[in-house]
Amino acid sequence: MSSALAALRRRLSRLLRAGRADRVARPREGARRRAGTAAYRRYPGDATALPDMTYEGADNGRVDPGEIVWTWVPYEEDHTQGKDRPVLIIGREGPWLVALQLTSQEHHRVAGLRRRAGRVWVNIGPGPGEGRRRPSEVRVNRLIRVDPRAVRREGAILPRGRYEQVVAAVRAAHRRR
Repeated sequence: MSSALAALRRRLSRLLRAGRADRVARPREGARRRAGTAAYRRYPGDATALPDMTYEGADNGRVDPGEIVWTWVPYEEDHTQGKDRPVLIIGREGPWLVALQLTSQEHHRVAGLRRRAGRVWVNIGPGPGEGRRRPSEVRVNRLIRVDPRAVRREGAILPRGRYEQVVAAVRAAHRRR
């Protein structure tokens, strides 16, 4: 047995004995998060034109329009900062995915206030892929560019009918501009 392989075996054994086997997968996840954060340091800003929003939701290992994924999303006010959140992929723009941010906070109760602040939210019902099945909303008037390498995990596929409702709301919000 080579010395590198033996060292790896000893390290894995120690981790398993200590009950911390879950740490083995963390570096990859952390590396993805750092790669996503680095990508947003070069973030070119939000998309300004509507992409082709043809539904492609399918469990094929590729991130397609109609799928909800988790990624790092830059704040609107300062693209060098942001937070990890679910987004609905609605299209592509060159090398970028174009997405809409999701939330389980109830924005519809203060819709008038939010709209005056420039934020338009649409209810999409219980969160698909979200364990507690809380009602979710999607912001339809901000088109976020997402580096495909920054997508950490797939959450769910939005049903086609609900996706088409979101697309109609996106088009309506962008006609008002």
